[in-house]
Amino acid sequence: MTPRNFLVRGLLAGILSGIFTFAVAYAAGEPQVDAAIAVEDAGAASGHAGGPSDEPATGSHTHSHDGAGSGTVVSRDHQSTWGLATGTFAVSTAIGGVVGLVSAFASGRLGRLRPGQSTALVALIGFVSVALVPFLKYPASPPAVGNPDTIGDRTAQYFTMLAISLLAAIAVVLLARRLLERLGTYRTILAAGGTYLVVVIVAGLLLPTVNEVGDFPGDTLWYFRRASLLTLATMWGAVGIILTGLVGQLYERESAAAARKDLAASL
Repeated sequence: MTPRNFLVRGLLAGILSGIFTFAVAYAAGEPQVDAAIAVEDAGAASGHAGGPSDEPATGSHTHSHDGAGSGTVVSRDHQSTWGLATGTFAVSTAIGGVVGLVSAFASGRLGRLRPGQSTALVALIGFVSVALVPFLKYPASPPAVGNPDTIGDRTAQYFTMLAISLLAAIAVVLLARRLLERLGTYRTILAAGGTYLVVVIVAGLLLPTVNEVGDFPGDTLWYFRRASLLTLATMWGAVGIILTGLVGQLYERESAAAARKDLAASL
């Protein structure tokens, strides 16, 4: 049960997760991206703003999706296929590797949980703290939504929320380890979970709210954000499930080998 074995299995889980994630992103997300681009192009053609500001959408931004713009490098068809696949596999593989390494560190340090169980817990905590909570405060936005002049501020706010959520998750896990012997499992979960909720709720209330939707169609925005969250859940869920199974098999194999050695030594 070495970190290398966890890392290799995490990378493998990430690669396999990329297959499912790409399928979900392509089937559920890309139609919503196309719908958002159609709204943006229609707004530019009619002379109205494509975002929440009163400035007209620029032609270079509007037409760069289909390869007609002067600064276009990749066509829209390639963006939605090879580009999407490349990004999906890269991110899912990286997440799988990180989850594998963190699971190796957590193995044997989370009470009486077996390595497979602690791996599943690490993946769940990772999804909640890294993907879900920041998304709830600053959800993904499709093309034509958001003022280009504020993209730097919005990016900084998102990563601030991400950092707070992740640090709070790490802190409550360390807190739970200290409380487990004194409070028991149930009350420790309540205390740790309650502490995390308080921290992220306060952070969410203190951080600025982004409202740059303008007159963008609400149903298109909702479907896009729902597809984005479904893609994130698929990525983290597949990594967690696959890696949990791989680590469980490794643990059973190593346990059986150790049992045989002990039996041989006792003869």
